Amino acid sequence: MYHLRNLLLFFGAFVCVQSSHNREPLVSTPFGDIRGTFLTSRLGKQIYSFRGIRYAKPPINELRFKPPVPIEKVEGVYDATKDGPSCPQPGSNPMSEDCLFLNVYSTKLPSGKNNPKRPVIIYIYPGAFYIAHSASNWAGPQYFMDQDIVFVTFNYRLGSLGFISTGDKEAPGNNGLKDQVVVLQWVQKNIEHFGGDPHSVTILGYSAGAWSVVLHMVSPLSEGLFHKAASLSGSSLGIWQFPHNQTDIAKKQARILGCPDDTSKNIINCLKTKPAEDFANALFQFREFGTDPILIWSPVIEPDVGEPRFLANHPIRLITSGKMKQVPYICGRTTDEFNYLALNVLRNETLSEEMSNNFEKIAPISFTYERETEFSKKVSRAIKKHYFHDAPIDWSQETALKELYEDAIVGFQMHRAAKLISKYNKNPVYYYRFSYQGRYSHVYKRGTNNTIPYGVVHHDDLIYLFYISKIFPLFKEHSPKEVEMVEKLTRLYANFAKTGNPTPVRSKILDNTLWEPYTPTERKYLDIGKQLVMKEKLLENRFQFWDKLYPISLYLEEDSMH
Repeated sequence: MYHLRNLLLFFGAFVCVQSSHNREPLVSTPFGDIRGTFLTSRLGKQIYSFRGIRYAKPPINELRFKPPVPIEKVEGVYDATKDGPSCPQPGSNPMSEDCLFLNVYSTKLPSGKNNPKRPVIIYIYPGAFYIAHSASNWAGPQYFMDQDIVFVTFNYRLGSLGFISTGDKEAPGNNGLKDQVVVLQWVQKNIEHFGGDPHSVTILGYSAGAWSVVLHMVSPLSEGLFHKAASLSGSSLGIWQFPHNQTDIAKKQARILGCPDDTSKNIINCLKTKPAEDFANALFQFREFGTDPILIWSPVIEPDVGEPRFLANHPIRLITSGKMKQVPYICGRTTDEFNYLALNVLRNETLSEEMSNNFEKIAPISFTYERETEFSKKVSRAIKKHYFHDAPIDWSQETALKELYEDAIVGFQMHRAAKLISKYNKNPVYYYRFSYQGRYSHVYKRGTNNTIPYGVVHHDDLIYLFYISKIFPLFKEHSPKEVEMVEKLTRLYANFAKTGNPTPVRSKILDNTLWEPYTPTERKYLDIGKQLVMKEKLLENRFQFWDKLYPISLYLEEDSMH
């Protein structure tokens, strides 16, 4: 570590120290002078932490429901010593509609003319586009920062405040994704001053964040803003229909908050007057069947209203027509994903009877496909026959219902992402399954007092990428097994950020395994368990059903997209 004297001597124009009492780092950037603070990595490295950097004007009042307005420069010294508030969502504190903040973490800042120019990883959080945030107690940098990278996290708008879409100029949609674009632009302009390389940026997203990553790969607004991409447990290439608007959701939001639901203009004008907290508190009123649907607001195919469009066509159509960015790509899933949701249904006699007796109505809600069309009914009938053999849905169907939740919500998305992107990508695609079950999980078996994990569920790999101090301990010497996985996962993604290849050479820490790319003919994947092992054809027998039900040709027919 540099001492105070060395900091002053070597960091020159890039960094100075605020005072000898708090020794806070001060970075000079085109954005302005930014004062941060220090954190410590898992292995004891000093982390220069800059949290709560405002990247866009507060999206409030007349800017509510509008695309983000970037902030190019700030006056004076910007205080980036603590996390910004989360965007409005239930139960989060602190929370504010003024929430467009980002965080930058680095272990080596430029000194004089010497700049480490390390690869940058930008993390896009999960949360189904309606919950989650980037605070350091949920996406702590302590594990990743033992690798030689610069790490960026940020908030983007959620729910109606980020994704309302009426299909016209009142609310074209995708503002939460446009927030993400402004972050990528900010990184291009400023990250060099934190020791990062703007020409080596990896976007890494989880779940809804992974959907976002795929959409950045086809969006013209993201052109030139990143160089590698990773979608963990999510992609926007599954069975979701990608509407041209979500007017039904906008109308429902209007009714919940006591607004008229007759015209787009009236809906938006009235919703602009409502407190942000009302949007957050209304979330659970969008539930329709138990805790389903898991996806409510979504990206949309935007109408042309004279503004730059983030998404102008279905991502599958954009990929197959050659409009996908050519970048190295990682995608994959956990072993069990959301299959535990089946238990919520089976443990509730009312829900299981309703799903069993009204499958054509309930299945599209729970398994996120289009509703109340002839095609929807055809899909529901095919699913019921394939998974349940048309039998009633009860405990005898536990395995089938688990597999359906797993396949429909994440599994098929990832299968299609690997298959389709590898076909149209000149760069390698790396496919994985995360099967390591440690002592900790986001879901535990009932009656075990949170001591026995249910399985390897959605989010469980994040336990080893980030220090999630809100709910998990810091893995150090007392957690040898967890430490081993922390070192493996962070090394894989750091290698990928540096070289475009997660295993550029054989190494002991990565079990001397080379992660071979997935190709349309060599359908290989890395099984990330206690050992890293190459395997092939991940659950392909299960996904043949979905490939036939949702062939690529379906997305290339103009009428099917409306």
